Amino acid sequence: MKHIRNFSIIAHIDHGKSTLADRMIQKCKLISDREFKDQLLDNMDIERERGITIKSQTICLPYQARDGQTYDLNLVDTPGHVDFSYEVSRALTSCEGALLLIDAAQGVEAQTLANLYLAMENDLEIIPVINKIDLPSAEPEKVALQIEEDLGLDGSLIQYCSAKTGKGVEDILEAIVKHLPPPEGDPDKELQALIFDAHYDAFRGTIISVRIINGTIKAGDVIRFMSNGTEYRVEEVGLFKFRREAEKKLSAGQIGYILAGVKTVRDTRPGDTITLRDRPCAKALPGFKEVQQVVFSSLYPISTDDYEDLAAALEKLQLNDAALSFQKDSSAALGFGFRCGFLGLLHLEVVQERLEREFDVSLILTVPSVKYNFYLSDGTKIEVDNPAHFPDPAKIQRVEEPFIRATILIPERYMGAVMTLCMERRGENTSYHYPMPGRIEFTCELPLAEVIYDFYDRLKSITQGYGSFDYEMLDYRLSDLVKLDILVNGEIVDALSQLVHRNNSRARGLHACEMLKEEIPRQMFKIAIQAAIGGNIIARTNVSALRKDVTAKCYGGDISRKRKLLEKQKEGKKRMKTVGNVDIPQTAFLAVLRSEQK
Repeated sequence: MKHIRNFSIIAHIDHGKSTLADRMIQKCKLISDREFKDQLLDNMDIERERGITIKSQTICLPYQARDGQTYDLNLVDTPGHVDFSYEVSRALTSCEGALLLIDAAQGVEAQTLANLYLAMENDLEIIPVINKIDLPSAEPEKVALQIEEDLGLDGSLIQYCSAKTGKGVEDILEAIVKHLPPPEGDPDKELQALIFDAHYDAFRGTIISVRIINGTIKAGDVIRFMSNGTEYRVEEVGLFKFRREAEKKLSAGQIGYILAGVKTVRDTRPGDTITLRDRPCAKALPGFKEVQQVVFSSLYPISTDDYEDLAAALEKLQLNDAALSFQKDSSAALGFGFRCGFLGLLHLEVVQERLEREFDVSLILTVPSVKYNFYLSDGTKIEVDNPAHFPDPAKIQRVEEPFIRATILIPERYMGAVMTLCMERRGENTSYHYPMPGRIEFTCELPLAEVIYDFYDRLKSITQGYGSFDYEMLDYRLSDLVKLDILVNGEIVDALSQLVHRNNSRARGLHACEMLKEEIPRQMFKIAIQAAIGGNIIARTNVSALRKDVTAKCYGGDISRKRKLLEKQKEGKKRMKTVGNVDIPQTAFLAVLRSEQK
């Protein structure tokens, strides 16, 4: 056990986490140069294109240290985005130490702090690493000062590297061996194994990533999941090298995988404890909780014939992504579809992109919403995440909506613009302090519904890309919520309905009307586009009618002849409007989702 080191790399998005992992894999000669490719641990095309990690990966690196000993370094690569913070916390629980990676040009960011606090909660030994020291704009001395003064970490442990060129990577590997503690645990005790991740293999079933806390596990053992009591017989155990390598057994301190013929990822929940059926442990490991979806949106196929394909695609995707939930939904405007729950907006985008790429399904999304609590006058409480399920306003006693605590790190000069943005979004209890000269850490409590709309895009644009944002869920608070309906030619289009705060309803309704006006083609009659709350119209625009010059043949003569023709045309248009049907193009539904012009 003393030759094992379990560690994770934590960082803000785009600070070079995957690149550093690549260099470490090369330094440990785990893979030949011919097989090597950038972002080796990122399997999905979306991860490579966006430069983000969505699914955490694990790899066991055999490292020959300068003291002549060979160490097993288990690297648990974690996602960097706030949507996946529960996955990150479970991955950190399986480690003894962490590399805190900070960009030498950008310094400490909001998510750097959030991940650092997560690591500290798990009592991890932290080694600060300053990356990208080869950049012309790099200021490693300034960042080192931030690490010591603002984060309170030991300056003598700071490592300097350029993950791109490989400079300083060997020193980091030595620091891991020297400063991070070996794992603790007793191989002879009852089995306690922590699940920190799982992914689906079409041939072998679910591959469960585990950290063995106590005990030993081998092929043939019957295991039990402690959260739901299900039992399986182990087929294979092993380590994550570049490819999976089977071992005779896994014992305390090791990180590896278990194959036990589990059919879906849903059965293997991150944070759950595995024990043996014949010799169970007394209690489960702490920290397990059910994954909560916070953003909800309906997905509809553009062609109604693709409904069965979408259903099959969602089922296959859920095999790989346990955090995705869906149920059947229907709309008068868009036909049949599915109401889906996501961990956040990035998770929603990733699912949409994967469905379109991997399964070739073209989609329309409805406006994302969050889960609200409605308390009715008869004393019942209902949870609503879909505008279609909005209860009768006369029966509503009160409504509660979820709030978050947002932490925003910005250069000082953007303070005014960011404060204005937070006030527009109904921000409360704002506070700020200066973690370092020239930078402000701004804290604000905001309704989650205001953040999922376009908050992140607006923040990035008003801070010219320098603002970084992180949030945590707080609680539910009283709100004045209304259902905003969009009417086209007097008919409610149910797919465009939204749940909004009363104060924002006019602005949101006007925006939807203006967007629809640009997308709906002109007809021979005037089309009214209206936003309404119940029976009250709060915003309206018109799509002008196409003109046909019926008086062109009337040259000269009495005005009454022209007027007679115009009146006749007017009657015709009126009759056409009552029987005329307005087809809303698919682009119009997507246009309403677009945020206001910056």
